[in-house]
Amino acid sequence: MNFFKAVLLFLFFTTVIHAGQPYADAALIAQIGQKYNEFAKKRFFYQQQTLDAVAGKSDLEKMEEVNTFYNEVKYAPDMKVYGVSDYWATPWEFLAKDMGDCEDYVIAKYFALIYLGVDSKKLFFTYVRSTQFKEAHMVLTYFATARAEPLIMDNNNHRVLPASKRTDLTPIYNFSGTSLYKASGDGAGAKVENEKVHKNWDELNLNIQRKKI
Repeated sequence: MNFFKAVLLFLFFTTVIHAGQPYADAALIAQIGQKYNEFAKKRFFYQQQTLDAVAGKSDLEKMEEVNTFYNEVKYAPDMKVYGVSDYWATPWEFLAKDMGDCEDYVIAKYFALIYLGVDSKKLFFTYVRSTQFKEAHMVLTYFATARAEPLIMDNNNHRVLPASKRTDLTPIYNFSGTSLYKASGDGAGAKVENEKVHKNWDELNLNIQRKKI
């Protein structure tokens, strides 16, 4: 699947969820119940209630509620959940399985916020170095403007905090869904080529189109 097609699929998905439809329709929830269990179905009904409750609120209020909701999902590495070292789950897989790693939290929050009307141009998948963990980590960042201090949504913290309050994190790269940028240090803001990131994004969008659960 080439990058152009992935972008088209992304636009298709965001158009569908903006059309006044529920975040997960009844047919999809029924399939989730058949594949998983009744408790998985209930998580999706609660998800819709959570999103509906903040639909008319500010971006910050939406971020706080979305961050808290998805952070209730249990952390588990991709190897345990999917049997591979690196996999980007669809929002439906993540919530249905009720477990995932840092990328999965970011993906779920990202698409939920877009569903709620948050401008996708303000949201970035941000690769960070954490002083708490000795492995790669990803958070979702929100820039109110291009020059604004970003707000951070992290699966390890229920509070949405400005970057200056997260001294435990050092940003490495920002991924916009189309381009990867260096996030700090010399050359900050410069585009970076990373085939693996784009491949993961392409596969994610294909799985979203297929409504993979």
